[in-house]
Amino acid sequence: MLDKRFIRENPDAVKEAVRVKGVDLDVDELLQLDRDTRKLQFEVDEAQARRKSFAKEFAKADEARRAELRAEHAEFDRQLKELREQLARTSARLSELMLLTPMIPWEGAPVGPDESANVVIRTVGEPPKFDFTPLDHVELAERRGWAEFARARRVAGERAYALVGDLVLLERALHSYALDVLRARDFTPVSVPALVKEAPLVGSGMLPKGREEIYEIPADDAYLAGTAEVALVGLHSGEILDRSRLPIRYAGISPCFRREVGSASRDVRGLLRVHQFEKVEQFVLCEADPAESARWHAELLATAEHILTELGLHYEVVECSTGDMGLGKFRMNDINTWFPSLDRFRETHSCSSLHDWQARRANLRYRDADGTVRFVHTLNNTAVATPRLLAAILENFQTADHRVRVPEVLRPYLGGRELL
Repeated sequence: MLDKRFIRENPDAVKEAVRVKGVDLDVDELLQLDRDTRKLQFEVDEAQARRKSFAKEFAKADEARRAELRAEHAEFDRQLKELREQLARTSARLSELMLLTPMIPWEGAPVGPDESANVVIRTVGEPPKFDFTPLDHVELAERRGWAEFARARRVAGERAYALVGDLVLLERALHSYALDVLRARDFTPVSVPALVKEAPLVGSGMLPKGREEIYEIPADDAYLAGTAEVALVGLHSGEILDRSRLPIRYAGISPCFRREVGSASRDVRGLLRVHQFEKVEQFVLCEADPAESARWHAELLATAEHILTELGLHYEVVECSTGDMGLGKFRMNDINTWFPSLDRFRETHSCSSLHDWQARRANLRYRDADGTVRFVHTLNNTAVATPRLLAAILENFQTADHRVRVPEVLRPYLGGRELL
């Protein structure tokens, strides 16, 4: 959410952000509602002040004047009620539109409608070379008895999976390794709830847009979160943090749930696009300083690249376009990892800076050195997300006899095993 004053003073910039991000928002309607709301609030405030003066006049009046005042007061109360109702309607509509206002993207973002406009900024490593015909991760996992797909679908429907044996241990190793990397960088591990209320979803920007992607549990007035970011944004909602506590660095651990509506033909085989997965998320709250925010964006991105480099995976980093980055992003870089079976890269990490867009929605604040209360900046990036990253490891490190070489950094978590 943007600051209302910023929108009033920079309507053209907001309209341009709406255009390049492809947002369905009438900025002129928003500005008119803002004017109407302020005017109505002024009229309500004035009417309430007059109402107090009625009481004073009534106390001093004789009986004849009191009868007149009672009649006037009844009419006045009717008008005040109408004003309040009108203010409530106008404010509600304004709030709806405010939640749809996009963050102004940084000047370096490619302008385009979707991921087709993303720009590769670097490629690291080389794809593996095989002297045998490699299998995709589904065939390999099924040959080794490491996954149940058909049986899991009988239990939970399409895109369900069950990891078995060594693949479970490899998944645990990946998450343990990622947590150790983040702990070495002073991130605090936090195991957060996957079951959340609506407020943190609105605060993080997952609602009201994106409702079709979220699993809802109406009986409990709750939802299943698609990322630990939702709960991490909500943890400090409504608080005023002391500047000395910043930056706050969390390694959020959680199961994640996404409906994946509209992705029926995209990467649906095996473990690539599933409804439930596990993730360790990097999340930062920092001071409202663009330079500080940019520094943390670079650090979160570098940490994800460090993890992939240590795992020995071939990847590319892309600058995401305005139409692909989403409503609240100031800047977004995806990291795509190589999948031999697809002969292409697929997204495994997404690094995002949101400046104070989330903080305004979630009321995340701090008191700066001058004692001024300000909204924090928020950032997030994946550390590891499985099972997609598992699929990449299986495909890239398979052997001719259908085993898998364990990346060196994961061997300590698997009792020193070099092969699975």
